[in-house]
Amino acid sequence: MDRGIVLTGGGALLRGLDERLRHETGMPVHISERPLQAVAEGSGKCVEEFEALEKVLISEPRR
Repeated sequence: MDRGIVLTGGGALLRGLDERLRHETGMPVHISERPLQAVAEGSGKCVEEFEALEKVLISEPRR
């Protein structure tokens, strides 16, 4: 978190969200150059590395 927050996905496209988060957290906020593609790429990496991620995931019972 020393470099701040990076917004990706549809939320990154919301006008003023970066400024609001910067104000509320006091941290630098950056918007991904390709926010929608970043989500797809990140999801793909999670699928590829699922076994490693599974060790740190917190599961909740289904409702």
